[in-house]
Amino acid sequence: MTRSVTLGMLASVVGFLAFVEFTSGVLQGYYTPMLTDIARHLGIHDADVNWLEGTQLMLSALVVPAFAKLGDMIGHKRMLLVSTAITAVAALILPFTDSFVVFLIGWALMGFYVVWLPLEIALIWSRSRKMEGRSILTARAAGLLVAALEAGAISGALVGGALIDVLPLTIVLLIPGLLVIVSFFVILFGVKESPETTGGALDTVGLVLISIALIAFTGGLSLLRLPGGLTSFWSWGVVLLGILLVIPFVLWELRHDDPLIDVRMFRSPALGPVFLTAGLFGVSVLGAQAPLSTFARTDPEVYGYGLGTTGFATSLIIGIYLIAMITGALLFSPIARATTPRLTLMGASTLVGIGFLLFLPFHDSYLQLISNMVIVGLGSGALVAALPAAAASAAPSTQTGVATGLTNSVKTVGGAIASCVFGIALLNGVVGTAGGVEGTAGSFTGYLTVWIVCGATALAAAVLLTFVPKQAFTDRVLDETPAAIN
Repeated sequence: MTRSVTLGMLASVVGFLAFVEFTSGVLQGYYTPMLTDIARHLGIHDADVNWLEGTQLMLSALVVPAFAKLGDMIGHKRMLLVSTAITAVAALILPFTDSFVVFLIGWALMGFYVVWLPLEIALIWSRSRKMEGRSILTARAAGLLVAALEAGAISGALVGGALIDVLPLTIVLLIPGLLVIVSFFVILFGVKESPETTGGALDTVGLVLISIALIAFTGGLSLLRLPGGLTSFWSWGVVLLGILLVIPFVLWELRHDDPLIDVRMFRSPALGPVFLTAGLFGVSVLGAQAPLSTFARTDPEVYGYGLGTTGFATSLIIGIYLIAMITGALLFSPIARATTPRLTLMGASTLVGIGFLLFLPFHDSYLQLISNMVIVGLGSGALVAALPAAAASAAPSTQTGVATGLTNSVKTVGGAIASCVFGIALLNGVVGTAGGVEGTAGSFTGYLTVWIVCGATALAAAVLLTFVPKQAFTDRVLDETPAAIN
């Protein structure tokens, strides 16, 4: 079979998966404009909406390692179908309840979509086996998938914002679930299973140990966000307990013949810095979006800072940022091909760092905010596309799903930590309104903290990547002769 035919077969798979990632983007952007309406529907305070994000991040950190491992064991398509089915059921719970607890459970379970991208990239890596330029093909496919994701996020935000003004909330909340159902059948009929599976049994003991550790750690972080949590011995004790519980998990995994997570991968000169970069990147890509939006909405005449933008003007900032991310994702492959993937990752991390640090002197106008976000978006888009692809190319051939999944898990943990730190920082030193009423805006020193932490962590990631071998993330030498994908 000719190379053009095999590339065509791979392109058809990427096309179907791109629709799935478009749906993932819709889920990530669709609900943002209507969070206040959701809060009123559930009868909760706006601040309680943070629990939705927190529970979904916690579940995401638990789901990705297990589903990534199962993808390597029994098939990436199969686990894509399972996770899509769970996401669809969860999304269809939301329109039909006004109970905060039930809504919270549905919202958390909807977080199963986070495993789609790592499973898709692992599937592409598996199906492109023995093809020349496998790493570049996977990186290019990852860029297209991320571009579809960001296009979905932009579309979701715009459509969700428009519909909530003209339709009842129940109908508006129904639409994402229907789209996920369509994605399920796209995967079922349009995507072939990975040609190679590792088999074996799931490490259930390891899954239980890491689940308890992550639940304790993220639960402790949530307690720190509560009033008085920062000075509470119990809050810090739960966080410390979560960290300490990682030790028995690591010891168990080192002794296990087929571990849930091969923790030895963290020692790899190529993979270790990638995982650390993913965690540091999660600080900005998951933890900083809400503070940036609220800063833009803050009234400068009342608080002395912010831009006082309308909801539509703020959505334009988000849209331009997402377009920059799409551009960065698409540029990763050609730039990596012209230089090396390692240098491209370093450059992307540096762009994110520079973009956030530019907020320190330049935050007083709409144009300044957009300019900074474009720089951040270019680097972020490249990292979103590059990190799973880099992990897949550097991991053992039987651990690609686990390696790509770990990038998402570590990124999620980084975002959860940042969410806690930023929430505490923004609450510290909150000012009141001119009338003496307590204000609802975050403190300016808190925003400065957000920008400094995001900039510093991104630059730290760029430094970490200098320790990666120069030829990391390029094609592994294959003993087999090139052949067509099945």
